[in-house]
Amino acid sequence: MFIISLLLFLGGMALFGVALNIEAWQGVVFTAGILAICLAMALPMHFSKTSK
Repeated sequence: MFIISLLLFLGGMALFGVALNIEAWQGVVFTAGILAICLAMALPMHFSKTSK
């Protein structure tokens, strides 16, 4: 799970950088980056084995 989250996080950061350099679809690519980073943070929290 850690590897998937790390790849999603790094991919989201890469999408942020790409969004600044492209001329078309900037908003869509930037939003995809935000969603990828949110998913990278949510997956480990959702699938953690600890419960109270």
